[in-house]
Amino acid sequence: MRLYIGLTDNDWFRFLAHLRPDEVNFWVPNPRRTFQALGPGEIFLFKLHAPHHFIAGGGFFVTYSVLPLSLAWQAFGPKNGVADVEELQEAIGRYRDLSREVDPLIGCLILTQPFFFEPEDWIPVPEDWSWGIQRGKTYRFDEPLGRRLWEQVIDRLQRTSPAASVDLRPAREIPSGYGSPYLVRPRLGQGAFRVLVTDAYQRRCAITGERTLPVLQAAHIKPHAHSGPHEVRNGLLLRADLHILFDRGYMTVTPDLRVEVSRRIKEDYENGREYYALHGRPLMVLPPRPSDRPAREFLEWHNQNVFRG
Repeated sequence: MRLYIGLTDNDWFRFLAHLRPDEVNFWVPNPRRTFQALGPGEIFLFKLHAPHHFIAGGGFFVTYSVLPLSLAWQAFGPKNGVADVEELQEAIGRYRDLSREVDPLIGCLILTQPFFFEPEDWIPVPEDWSWGIQRGKTYRFDEPLGRRLWEQVIDRLQRTSPAASVDLRPAREIPSGYGSPYLVRPRLGQGAFRVLVTDAYQRRCAITGERTLPVLQAAHIKPHAHSGPHEVRNGLLLRADLHILFDRGYMTVTPDLRVEVSRRIKEDYENGREYYALHGRPLMVLPPRPSDRPAREFLEWHNQNVFRG
């Protein structure tokens, strides 16, 4: 297990410490292809810029994705650490020239269940921290500095938050430093769900294969309002019009991953030829990982409770 200390914009931190969201986008103005310093469920810590040489909080890493600025705003809104999309563009523009870019790509480090310490609980950076570090540094739990750092973090979490609030998936044991391990399970928010589903389906509509990213939306199979989880296996990436039809019961996906289109489209709207052409087809795109594919239990729920038949 690892911890990563990332250099953090002080204004970004102050804004989110006041907001106290369930997830955040730690955006990077000049995106890298990958971020390999952490895996899902590992800890990302916020090290403030000078004159504050302290760790002031953190969160649990979910994923890294390169997204258009517009999609990052749609997915996370103020959880990007600013009040509106214009302010986000202005913040990115302080680091790179956006004059020729309509919808610039940015790196998005998605963190869930962020925590923000009060100033009296800020943690001094480890003694080996170099002031020349530009982005961040990784520490391992099985090394003295990493274990000591984790013990300081968990001490503050124990004092300021109920232990039960640290409930993340997938399960991962983290040494507590106090004799027993914590079971950490990433509990995803709406924004993380959207990004994970988008990337799991390789940015293509599950039904049509459409690749135009602005019109693709992450759909819950079993809605969150009906206790459907923010999990990739409860999601489909759909073209916007298909998403609407799916949510309203005019379309469903069967447990054998075939599309069914309701006769009610024609009855209600005297139209729908384009959609009836999809009836009976298998899904065109599925996530490569079997564990990310639509779960039978959620598909059956949609067939029985939403689909109009």
